[in-house]
Amino acid sequence: MGASQYASSFGRLQSIATNFLSEEFLQNLLKANSVTDMVKQLESTWYDEEIKKAASVYKDAELLEVALNRHVVETNKIISEATPFAGKNAVRAYLSKWDLYNIELILSSKAMGREITETESLLVSSRNVPAGIAAGNISHDEIKIILSETTVDGVVNKLAKHGYGVVLMKHLDEFQKTGDLGPMMSALHEAYYQKMLESLRFFQGDEGTIRELIRAEIDKKNVLNLLKAKESNLEKEVVSRHLIEGGRISSKELLDSYEVKDVGEIAARLESHFKLNEAIEQYKTSKSLIDFEIAITKFIFTNYIKKLRNIALS
Repeated sequence: MGASQYASSFGRLQSIATNFLSEEFLQNLLKANSVTDMVKQLESTWYDEEIKKAASVYKDAELLEVALNRHVVETNKIISEATPFAGKNAVRAYLSKWDLYNIELILSSKAMGREITETESLLVSSRNVPAGIAAGNISHDEIKIILSETTVDGVVNKLAKHGYGVVLMKHLDEFQKTGDLGPMMSALHEAYYQKMLESLRFFQGDEGTIRELIRAEIDKKNVLNLLKAKESNLEKEVVSRHLIEGGRISSKELLDSYEVKDVGEIAARLESHFKLNEAIEQYKTSKSLIDFEIAITKFIFTNYIKKLRNIALS
């Protein structure tokens, strides 16, 4: 199956890529004196339309959140529609991560007893985008119906027809006993990554690099969960239930690294996978795990972005 079927899609998406914010623009955003100044700067970009639409209801940080989220929805629609048949399953599986964000936000709000209105404005709704674990849709209207449920149990039951509920129900009893959403969300994320890997079977012959990217993302999630757990002094047995299979780093290696005394030593044990020396030094001063998240993200981008530019599906 040749790459020619991707030619028109590539051209369409390349035109979108020209609108991405440059590094220089992002540096100027960092120098902004306030959120209001950031909004003004972004009005000169392709986010302007969504900012204007949301400005009558939202202000400052919430305005940016809503406008950017809505813009992501529209961009995802274009990507989904532009993808040729051979790549549809992979793209749908990838875009289902927005469903996961929505579900996690909704479940958290119900578990904490928050009002629907506090949650709805911040949803990243995948309106009209086929993006489900079972290749289903969670439309904007259906998201509203799910939001109307008052309990975690109700949300899980409503999600059953989308495939997500089946995954979540396996851990519903545990949530009812402990009030911990962790196992539910870990299971949902694991299902997402496994679906991603399954969708990247070798149709075109060049999916291997994308599979390695997804495996690196699994490693990133596992390592960050490990560091957060150590910072919170969680038991190793609890940590093991939150690890996702399928990454390049085995669960055994991850759990063995958890035996050390602190966050810095875990990072040192895993340094060979992500080059974390600089982040380890920064963490000694900042005591912020964001240093590791940034370092791992940069490592993944540096190692994969150039390769992916030469692969049709990516």
